[in-house]
Amino acid sequence: MLPFEKYLRQGSIAGLEVVDGAVSFNDDHLEGLLRAHSPFRTLANVVRVGSGGYKKLVTNGGWLSDPTPPTFHEVTPNFGELYANPAATQAMLDDIAFGVQGWLANEIAMEFAKAEGAAFINGNGINRPLGFLTASASSTSDSSRPFGVLQHTTTDLKNLKDKLVELLHTLRAPYRTGAAWIMNSATLNIVRKLKTDDGTFLWQAGLSAGQRDTLLGYPVVLIEDMPDMTPDSSPIAFGNFKAGYLIAERHETHVLRDPYSNKPYVHFYATKRVGGNVANSEAIKLLKVSK
Repeated sequence: MLPFEKYLRQGSIAGLEVVDGAVSFNDDHLEGLLRAHSPFRTLANVVRVGSGGYKKLVTNGGWLSDPTPPTFHEVTPNFGELYANPAATQAMLDDIAFGVQGWLANEIAMEFAKAEGAAFINGNGINRPLGFLTASASSTSDSSRPFGVLQHTTTDLKNLKDKLVELLHTLRAPYRTGAAWIMNSATLNIVRKLKTDDGTFLWQAGLSAGQRDTLLGYPVVLIEDMPDMTPDSSPIAFGNFKAGYLIAERHETHVLRDPYSNKPYVHFYATKRVGGNVANSEAIKLLKVSK
């Protein structure tokens, strides 16, 4: 029996790194499950860090012959501590046929994904990531908007079709490679009904299994933490989120086995450091519904 599995089943810490009573482990299976349960992770730039002090420098580049040097902007992800607290009976843990490590990884991933997914979209940045919808936004173009402020295009339901096209073209061509739309299911239900003047739907189903549906030729990713299409909300975002949003995380997950607090259940208190922030405000565009 491997050391970590022995710890989960019996509480043995032999051969394991223990920090403040919790066992530290790196689980690539857990990382894969997180990506499966958290669709925004498949879009954003995810980096692993050794501490909470990670910083990234961003510049728009330029020519060495330019009279003014390029401007560098420092991006610091807002960090917080994710936690999950799944439980199993000791009888389940004693059953050698029970795949305890796979069960635990799936339970942790689902709880982590629910919390972090909401934070990447709407987080206030206090002991958690700063969501991109929480960042400042204005209607001004890239050339006149301060770094860190996103651009939004305002619409009502009557002009939604035309404003989606307009929003697409506010994203400069270099960012459109790898760009995607994100919205929730209620908004998609509205968008799917939109047609061009010749009767063609703007939304197109994926041509094969595993291929994403598209809107105006770009993939659509459903993220239920996006708001509904209500006045003064931003229910649709379009952008290159790999360039636009940074997720920084510690690879290690810490697990504390607790067989005492809620007998006959054994609880597993899992924690992980995760941060997030807008990295490049030119790469994400918002569609805002008028009041």
